[in-house]
Amino acid sequence: MPRIFVYEYLTALGIGRDPGDPMHSMYREGKAMRDALAADLRALPTFEVATTADDGVFDWYRQIEWIAAFDLVLAVAPEANGVLLSHVEALPSTLPARGLMALPEAIRLTTDKLALAEHWDEHAVPTPDTWLLRRECMTGPFPQVWKPRDGCGSTATTIVSSEPDAQRALAELAAEDYHGELVAQPFVPGRAASVAFLVGPDQTVPLLPTFQAISGDGRFRYEGGLLPIRPDLAERAVKLARKAIDCVPGLLGYVGVDLILGDAADGSQDFAIEINPRLTTSYVGLRELADFNIAEAMLILADGGTIAPTWKTGTVRFYPDGRVERLSDGEEFFE
Repeated sequence: MPRIFVYEYLTALGIGRDPGDPMHSMYREGKAMRDALAADLRALPTFEVATTADDGVFDWYRQIEWIAAFDLVLAVAPEANGVLLSHVEALPSTLPARGLMALPEAIRLTTDKLALAEHWDEHAVPTPDTWLLRRECMTGPFPQVWKPRDGCGSTATTIVSSEPDAQRALAELAAEDYHGELVAQPFVPGRAASVAFLVGPDQTVPLLPTFQAISGDGRFRYEGGLLPIRPDLAERAVKLARKAIDCVPGLLGYVGVDLILGDAADGSQDFAIEINPRLTTSYVGLRELADFNIAEAMLILADGGTIAPTWKTGTVRFYPDGRVERLSDGEEFFE
């Protein structure tokens, strides 16, 4: 019986386990993703599934030989500080897990927000102007969005409304102990959305697009999502998201694309924002409406097969901690 190992970085090391820890929200997201994925894999009778406990003592690098003994491995880890990249690079190149996770070159590109923006510009993918922020010389246009060059989970991300406001933003980030490189982008209005894809060697399949709930305090904290979205918006989202990933070689497995959908009905004000080359929290909401096992579909695609996903009716609201609610027809939780 094939053996699959499901690993999630924050829970494996206990990072953010304490509710008072600033990383606790990301810890909850990691746990929700790990548990949902493991549950779907365990529903398949032909696989044996192992995962880490919540005791915070599992070291990926020291256990790499034990990990490599599995037939398949799927690691969920943040892109920041090269964490996801170093985990994937540590795996032996012969391990079949390469079909379930993005290749190092794809992780390296998508993790670097400045490099990805330049790459998208070269391939005519609509994305906001992006530049490396110089703390000693901060100029308009305003408002701007500042974010870490290699961050994830909206860590150290903030809106800056003017040159005087920049000092407030710098002080906030310093208080949060962030001193790394920042990129800046002009703020673009619209509705935050995402599209997840299952990517295999012979087929790339979009899952249902979702709206994202983002905090209204200017810090862009992720608060979950809603799906499905209106058909015309879904069509625009999939079209742009597919263009955003088609030009990035080496993406495999579950890939998420974050977007802004503007007011123009023709999509001319839509922008690609970033790519997450790994499982994202949208998985917990998507599996609620999937009339198929998403984890099984990932395995089929990784093995060179093809799928034709079908979906249940209904509207779902999901939260970063893994909670899922069914909503009444037409009900939304934000405008």
